[in-house]
Amino acid sequence: MATSTDHAVRDRLAFTAGEVTGALGDSVTVLPIVVALGATTAVSLPHVLLLFGAFQVVWGLVYGLPLSVEPMKALAGLAIAGALTAGELAAAGLVAGVALLALGAVGALDRIESAVGRPVVRGIQLAVALLLLETGLSLGAANLALAGVGAGVALVAVVARRGRASALAVLAVGAAIAVAEAGVPSPAVPELAAFASGTPTLSPAALEGAAAQLAMTVGNAAVATAVLCADLFDRDVSPDDLSTSMGAMTLSAVPLGGIPMCHGSGGLAGKYAFGARTGGANVVLGVLYVAVALVAGGGLVMAYPTALLGVLLVVVAWQLGRAAAATDDYLLTAAVGVAGLLINVGVAFVAGALAFRYLR
Repeated sequence: MATSTDHAVRDRLAFTAGEVTGALGDSVTVLPIVVALGATTAVSLPHVLLLFGAFQVVWGLVYGLPLSVEPMKALAGLAIAGALTAGELAAAGLVAGVALLALGAVGALDRIESAVGRPVVRGIQLAVALLLLETGLSLGAANLALAGVGAGVALVAVVARRGRASALAVLAVGAAIAVAEAGVPSPAVPELAAFASGTPTLSPAALEGAAAQLAMTVGNAAVATAVLCADLFDRDVSPDDLSTSMGAMTLSAVPLGGIPMCHGSGGLAGKYAFGARTGGANVVLGVLYVAVALVAGGGLVMAYPTALLGVLLVVVAWQLGRAAAATDDYLLTAAVGVAGLLINVGVAFVAGALAFRYLR
């Protein structure tokens, strides 16, 4: 006979068909960005995937909810676009991690979001989307025929009303080509090494990237995710608790060879839309990430066709650009986005925040 404790456990950790399909909802943007990082930078893909898997399981068990674990998109996008080295990405992640821990400890999330302004946060998203678009078009131009095939696959997914899965469809085609060229690698556990994805290099670019990322993280990964937890699951999760989680996760992952990671409202909504209702989806996805990490070496990343990688980046840029469109000041958001593309994201963030305060 089931007890109240049994029901409580099932409410927090179930392994139904919905949890399995829901696990895919968080991988729609995660895998394309992570693969792009592995293919275009010195980031160690096996280490990154292994740590993504580990923290999927950790937060699934801690919160009992299908919380997302995503790359910090502003920093990842800047690294893919060549604006940050792997070392600068690591340093920016450590700076952001310390800041998130501190902000969560003093309960400052709501005040920070109010000071920066939602249009500026959306503008940073737009700037990263434009940088990814520029990089994607450049990579796609290297093989227009293959890029056309990738674009066709993505279009079929959209027409079939599987728009969120379009990036995964292109990713699968590229993975098949990479396996055909490099062969199926033997499973191998990533070597334990400090900062395997890059020794931290503190620079003005790293500090600017960290500031821009914090602007996105406060709004999208903390405040918006907390609201969704209440709306979708009737659970009271504090934005400051989420900030503390993200700070601890990033500060743990980066020294072990991972990349800066955060929660995100998009990934949480994606898991819910695909059927996830408990932390069981995180456990399922965590196991899958670890399995992929074991075969992510062996030349597969280097064999991934860059033209299809370009298509992937265009799809991710489109998804991020759509999120940026949810603003109440299109002019300011567009100005921050264009300034981020033409100058740099740090300057765009500071100028946008000052403009927001003046206009308000």
